[in-house]
Amino acid sequence: MTKPLSKTVEGLKPSGIRKFFDLVSEMKDAISLGVGEPDFDTPWHIRDEGIFALEKGKTFYTSNAGLKELREEICNYLKRRQNVSYNPNEEVLVTVGGSEAIDIGLRALVNPGDEVIIPQPSYVSYEPCAVLAGAKPVIIDLKAENEFRLTAEELRGAITDKTKVLILPFPNNPTGAVMTRRDLEEIAKIVIENDIYVMSDEIYAELTYNGEHVSIASLEGMKERTILINGFSKAYAMTGWRLGYACAPKAIISQMTKIHQFAIMCAPTTSQYAAVEALKNGDNDVKEMRQAYNQRRRFLINAFKQMGLDCFEPFGAFYVFPCIKEFGMTSEEFATRFLEEEKVAVVPGNAFGESGEGFVRISYAYSLENLKVAVDRLGHFIEKLRAG
Repeated sequence: MTKPLSKTVEGLKPSGIRKFFDLVSEMKDAISLGVGEPDFDTPWHIRDEGIFALEKGKTFYTSNAGLKELREEICNYLKRRQNVSYNPNEEVLVTVGGSEAIDIGLRALVNPGDEVIIPQPSYVSYEPCAVLAGAKPVIIDLKAENEFRLTAEELRGAITDKTKVLILPFPNNPTGAVMTRRDLEEIAKIVIENDIYVMSDEIYAELTYNGEHVSIASLEGMKERTILINGFSKAYAMTGWRLGYACAPKAIISQMTKIHQFAIMCAPTTSQYAAVEALKNGDNDVKEMRQAYNQRRRFLINAFKQMGLDCFEPFGAFYVFPCIKEFGMTSEEFATRFLEEEKVAVVPGNAFGESGEGFVRISYAYSLENLKVAVDRLGHFIEKLRAG
């Protein structure tokens, strides 16, 4: 056998995020601002529930769709926070992180040759998951002058008779951009007119700083054509618990569950018991972490202004996306030199799509003390570059 590998898989590029994470892990005294992982521990009462589940021997498979109690709490949460109602028995699937939901959601929806619209810069998994599902990714390059929001004109220009799915990645990783209700109403109108589906990745829904997040699924006519994806990693500092969920019409969830059934069986049982506690009693934890992130966000934006570094103000997630075009180097060159010369890791913007070229992603899911040291090093690095 001379060619054992799939050409499709061979053609996928490795994640540009992990490259710099791996480099910084081997560098003494380096500061990593590259990985989107909260620096907070999972709140103790949530961990305690996981420990209790283990002590009580709750280590068996759950149903394929997830613990019924968890699915019910997910529905309670979405009704309370997003004013959208789901049936816990037919319209909810608990997954291994939001990433699994993205993967199996696309596989359940698309046929070979269907087009999936992906606004970029955005999370690195969308495009490869679309390719692995047999779809053709159609990229919309989001623009800094529009605060990296998706506009109605951009969406109209990307739709063809082969369009099946629009991925809606807001609040956005890596830019921190958000979509207002008015923005979403314009998008929803086009989606309905063209009879396409939306995959709305709302993993950062609780991390907004200028008003509440609005889910497109809550708009009239959109619940029946939306897969709403969320999870516990970001808002509850539960990245290692690997737990997410998808909510969608019964016809879609039943097919997603079928794929999940064959590939995964069920999400981690211990994590599911902990997640019930998170949804029931975790609102104050989320509020405290959001306040801390907002303090760090404002610190970075102010620091960039003082050093004359161009950066629009993000209102979601825990990233800033400053522009480094003035320095006449690629994002990769900037990030590499910054790491080598100042021992600070950031992620090149083009890791999130070609439209991210000329920017770098800086995560503020790190302590304010580390951010202050990193900002001092960034200021020193920029001074050197400007001095020539």
